[in-house]
Amino acid sequence: MSYDSSPSPVAPTSTSRLWTVGISIAIAVGVLLGLAFVHPQIAGWLVGGAVVVAGSAWLLNAQSPAPAPTPTPEGAPADGATDPVTADLLDRVFESLDDPVLIVSGGEPDDIAGRRIVMANKAARDLLRIHRQGALLVQVIREPGVLEAVDEALFGDVSRTTDYTTGGQRDRRWRAWTRPLSTEAAEGRDPLALVVLRDETAARRTEMMRVDFLANASHELRTPLASLSGFIETLKGHARDDAAARDRFLDIMSAQADRMGRLVADLLSLSRIELNEHIPPSGRVDLDRAAADVVDAVSILTQAKQIVVALDRGETRASINGDRDEILQVVQNLLDNAVKYSPAGGTVEISVRSDLSFDEAWSSRMPGATRLPLVTPDRAAGVLYAAVTVRDHGPGMAREHLPRLTERFYRVEGQKSGERQGTGLGLAIVKHIVNRHEGGLVVESAPGLGAAFTAWFPMVVERRDVRAAS
Repeated sequence: MSYDSSPSPVAPTSTSRLWTVGISIAIAVGVLLGLAFVHPQIAGWLVGGAVVVAGSAWLLNAQSPAPAPTPTPEGAPADGATDPVTADLLDRVFESLDDPVLIVSGGEPDDIAGRRIVMANKAARDLLRIHRQGALLVQVIREPGVLEAVDEALFGDVSRTTDYTTGGQRDRRWRAWTRPLSTEAAEGRDPLALVVLRDETAARRTEMMRVDFLANASHELRTPLASLSGFIETLKGHARDDAAARDRFLDIMSAQADRMGRLVADLLSLSRIELNEHIPPSGRVDLDRAAADVVDAVSILTQAKQIVVALDRGETRASINGDRDEILQVVQNLLDNAVKYSPAGGTVEISVRSDLSFDEAWSSRMPGATRLPLVTPDRAAGVLYAAVTVRDHGPGMAREHLPRLTERFYRVEGQKSGERQGTGLGLAIVKHIVNRHEGGLVVESAPGLGAAFTAWFPMVVERRDVRAAS
């Protein structure tokens, strides 16, 4: 409520005061009732709050017209000052809500630019990067379904719930509730609508994780289960007394059981990573040290296959923002694939580079090969990247296979599952980890030239000293 700034201020009349307070109370009650639809678990509290606010306002204003104002000492609160129950308290409640909440005014029905944000709580301001009031709705929310629902609430007195997905490298799933805030006291003024947004990404990912896990488990576990069942029946039948056949069948059954264990472990790992893919990591990892740790961890495997791993850690510390366990998983999966497809006595090369621009991180490492991005981050000005490249000198892959490498269980034609151990989920896991870290993934390969995979991640924004030679 405001006063005319003339030399002799005149207090507002009782009628105008009641009319103004009535609009404020109606909006407050409308917000509480609208939130009751969005949060059914606390609907009783919100509806009760609306009743208390309305009752308090009625008691405070159900009186005869106020007499002429009397002068008040300087600094003392003026008579008729805003009641803290209906203003300050409600404003604090509005600001403390976790879900983004907007109150939108309508303007003219055919004027799309007339939809303006009258109020926005802190969660909405942080999400949409707007001020508390005055922003154009079409500038901060571009989803046609939500804009249409807002118009229906403003001019059709219709409540709606709208699901939509935001773009970008990591998609987010949102649900928008729109409710009309029409009041009889606001006749002749722009209509108002309440918009509440809720991030449904985690819930949707959990749902999809269950569906995908069941589908993948039922599909991929069927073969080893059938194999185990067949061998068990054979051992119980005519091979019961055949020692040589029994030992051979038990070895096969053991291998199939190990494969089932790896499948379940990789499926659980992939589901967990997908579930948290929209949450940026908060840790710090030295990519060069992570690569060195992985090389040490697989040294027994590489020695058994007589494969030499040549590691180039670079000259500076490659510190990135990330989850150490997931970064180790990226490097290990890439190295496992390189060792798996390298001939005995071959060489696998690992190089780590830092302080790269976007174009430098994306540049070719393998001249003469086909290069294809599997994950591409959003460009950001001034961001430097650290990259790890793993190259083998195996059979390589034809161009048509490269786009599908990160699909679950995809295998290059002609490579049977029994020829090389693996679950077909390694590169799918790498893709989702890289995506969570806002990084990039590139593959380069050609038949007879081997393959090179490069994963690159944003570096920590700080001064990076040259590492002492170790």
